[in-house]
Amino acid sequence: MSDTLVVSISGVRGIVGAGLTHDVVEQYAMAFGVLARDSGGETIVLGRDARTSGPMFAEVVTSALQSVGVTVIDCGLIPTPTAQLAVEHHGAAGGIVITASHNPVEWNALKFVGPDGLFLNKQTANRLFDHVARGTKDGTGVTPRGGLVSDDAAIERHLEGVLGLELVDVAAIRQRGFTVALDCVRGAGGTIMPRLLEQLGCKMVGMDLETDGKFPRAPEPIPENLSGLGSLVRDSGSDLGIAVDPDVDRLAVLDETGTPIGEDYTLAFGVRAVLARRTGSVVTNLSTSLVVEDAAREHGATVQRAPVGEANVADMMKRTGAVIGGEGNGGVMLPDLHLGRDAPVAASLVLGLLVQTGKTVRELVAAAPRYSILKSKVDRGGSMDRIYLALEQRFPDASFDKQDGLRLAWSDSWLHVRPSGTEPIVRMIAEAPTDEAAVALVAAARQTMES
Repeated sequence: MSDTLVVSISGVRGIVGAGLTHDVVEQYAMAFGVLARDSGGETIVLGRDARTSGPMFAEVVTSALQSVGVTVIDCGLIPTPTAQLAVEHHGAAGGIVITASHNPVEWNALKFVGPDGLFLNKQTANRLFDHVARGTKDGTGVTPRGGLVSDDAAIERHLEGVLGLELVDVAAIRQRGFTVALDCVRGAGGTIMPRLLEQLGCKMVGMDLETDGKFPRAPEPIPENLSGLGSLVRDSGSDLGIAVDPDVDRLAVLDETGTPIGEDYTLAFGVRAVLARRTGSVVTNLSTSLVVEDAAREHGATVQRAPVGEANVADMMKRTGAVIGGEGNGGVMLPDLHLGRDAPVAASLVLGLLVQTGKTVRELVAAAPRYSILKSKVDRGGSMDRIYLALEQRFPDASFDKQDGLRLAWSDSWLHVRPSGTEPIVRMIAEAPTDEAAVALVAAARQTMES
């Protein structure tokens, strides 16, 4: 791993032309194709987000897969969850999605999807990485060249799947007639979110719906990046604002005053919408807010926590039979459709909850306990094991979870310290009843790391 190339369970991502080059993309795509082919697979789904480097890397991936005898099903510019669903639809051996998700515009990445439509788990990902490390060129020049077919219906199938969900009362949402302000940050969201809102009977006022990948702001849908959408909500008198990240697997919500409520509430709202009609458990990751536990507790449900990463949450959801899950970054996973983070699903559940309760976004937030959550980061360096031990010694009264870094928890607060899987940094996330308490926890973690 370097400052310009990050290899993890989340895929392979890097700065275009520095860490992520033509050769790197070719190596990983070819290795993925060989593994799929040797497992008896014949086809791989290919999709990409709107980043300007996407078409170039799509050509590289296509040639690499064809060179090892795999046929490529090219879906073009689509959301990541659309690509996951396409893998299942076609019964493909897997999928490659060219997207760096929320990373800045100079980054791109390859995300690898298994035949079940889920991102590779740790064991399978390590097999792929080992294959690349060995420098295998298996099949090049020997295996018959694979084919290429196009799939132009992937987005339409995704929309039909969302609108056909039993948990989404399309008629009731249409009758309510919401006005929704939408920000797609000029990413892949422009291909699906306006159509979804239209079919849900919403009046949409949009910004940056173009799909040219020229992000007008930092693309992650976190509160500090959503001031423009907040102004649009207020100016248009919208009932709420929603923003998606460039590959449309995360959804952020703004209330009717244009105030971002925090990405964790997206999942908390989804949990309330589902548990009002279903009985079952919830899975989220170790860095997700207590607002999700509170939402589950209202309906007598339990929450289980998995390591950070969509693949880890999906794996635990499968093992436990959870009715809903996701991550506190705005990623909602509903197994009724598929076990992947899906912004169109999240938006539909949020609108449905507003109809079910008859409340506004602001009223829903006010009705639940409030916490202060603080997210910080430092450059990676030093032994993480020594840092974890020092934190355990510093906070002997906490309960410890070591599934993914170190999470220290108390009854109403927690601190999670872990190396990022997508950037060369260490993330520190704390939540507590007050700003001061959250700041103190992060300060303690930073001080421990620096010493």
